[in-house]
Amino acid sequence: MSRTSALLVAMLTLIGTVLFLTTTPAGAAAIRIMPLGDSITGSPGCWRVLLWNRLQSTGYTDIDFVGTLPPQGCSVAHDGDNEGHGGFLATNVANQNQLPGWLAATRPDIVVMHFGTNDVWSNIAPATILSAFTTLVSQMRASNPAMKILVAKIIPMNPANCADCGQRVVAFNNAIPAWAATTSTQQSPIVVVDQWTGFSTSADTYDGVHPNASGDQKMSDRWYPALADFLTPGGSTPPPPRPR
Repeated sequence: MSRTSALLVAMLTLIGTVLFLTTTPAGAAAIRIMPLGDSITGSPGCWRVLLWNRLQSTGYTDIDFVGTLPPQGCSVAHDGDNEGHGGFLATNVANQNQLPGWLAATRPDIVVMHFGTNDVWSNIAPATILSAFTTLVSQMRASNPAMKILVAKIIPMNPANCADCGQRVVAFNNAIPAWAATTSTQQSPIVVVDQWTGFSTSADTYDGVHPNASGDQKMSDRWYPALADFLTPGGSTPPPPRPR
C-alpha cells in the first residue's frame, strides 16, 4: 500500500470513528419523577414507598424520584426524594412563586401531584385553587415543555374541626376533570387520577385527613397504572399515555 493510500485509509477510519461517536445515542437517562403536594405526600407520605417498590419490582427500574426534601420516615428502603411540604397550600405556592426553584433544582420529567387539601380546609373556592394549578402547570412547562402531569382528585377528608370539609372536597374534585381537559396538551398531558373513590376517612386515615397503612396502599394502587403509562420497563423516553 502506498503512503498516500495508507493516509487515506487512516483519515477515513478517523472520520468513521467521529461519526459513530457523534451519532450513537448515549444510554437513556433515568426518568425523573417529582411527587408534589403537602403532608399527605411528604410527612411521611408512605404511599411513595409502596409506589417506588412496586415500580421497581415490575421492571420500571430506570426512574428517579426527585425533590428538594429528603425521605421523611416509613422505615422501608426507597428513593424518598419528594416535594411534599406539610401544611402548604397550592394557592400559596403559586402566589409566592415557590415551584420554579424546586423545578430548577430537580428537573423532573413527570410530576405526580396530590395538592389542595389545605386549600379546601381553608375554604378557598375550587376555581381559585384551580387557577393556582394553572399557574403551577405553566411553571412546570416552562421548566420542561414535555412535562407529564398526574393530578389527583384528592382523598376525602373529615377533620374534627371542619364539618363542611367533606363536601368541599367533593366540589373541588368535581371541578378537576373539566379544568384538566382544557389545560392538557398533546405535548404536556394532564392525567386525572381518582384518589377519592373507594377511599374511607374512617378506615383509611388515622385522623380523618392523613392516610394510614391501608390508605397508603390505596393511593399507591391508584397512582401506579397512571404513572406506568408514561414509563417503559427498563427505561426510555416516556411514551404517550394509553387510553384510559
